[in-house]
Amino acid sequence: MPEDNIILPVSASMSKMTIQDSNKSQFGYNPSIGASSNEITPTTSSILLNKTVSLNPGVSKSINKKAFEVSLSSLSFLFCEIVNWSHKKSKGIQDLENRLNGLGYQIGQKFLELSKTREGLKYSKREIKIVEILQFIHSTLWKGLFGKIANELEKSQDVNNEYMIIDNCPLVSKFVNVPKDYGDLNCAAFIAGIIEGALDSAGFFADVTAHTMPKEGSPLRTVFLIKFDDSVISKEEQTVQS
Repeated sequence: MPEDNIILPVSASMSKMTIQDSNKSQFGYNPSIGASSNEITPTTSSILLNKTVSLNPGVSKSINKKAFEVSLSSLSFLFCEIVNWSHKKSKGIQDLENRLNGLGYQIGQKFLELSKTREGLKYSKREIKIVEILQFIHSTLWKGLFGKIANELEKSQDVNNEYMIIDNCPLVSKFVNVPKDYGDLNCAAFIAGIIEGALDSAGFFADVTAHTMPKEGSPLRTVFLIKFDDSVISKEEQTVQS
């Protein structure tokens, strides 16, 4: 490339970039207050050499602190893009739901560990019964993800290994307008994947599917059907006997 086509960056503060300049309390870009200082000072030089940049040194980064809330508009945009991407890759409704389930599964695995870490070693306990882990997902995990607890938790009267978590208005279902030719599609398969990932990580292996079952006043009502593996039921029966 000819030298006359090269555009070199020019900074108005280049002349100030010297190690002898006065110290600054901040360096780089702080999202909470905007740009700070680009000057190289003894303080910022030490930060760069030690490769430790603290965007806000006055705030503790404890994982047990209250989690920040995510903008609902940002979440809706992101989830719609996830569905759109999965739709382009899928071969049909079932394939699309499987892809959404798989993406949610990874979140469920990680969020279970995060939830337990936030509880702390002093208060956290390991659930060893089916009802206990389902109550944890129905309340603690649901509230951590969606800001509320699920509406209902039920056990099937006919099948021993089937349970149901019911949400009258799943958060992700608000963002998607399903076309008529995709009438059976339920994008809450993403949440079903989260439940399945959390259960598998806790050792309660199960298959989870999402089913739309509207009722008066709740057109988006969704039942998350949880079918536990036979080994989980056997382990539960042994625990009860002992």
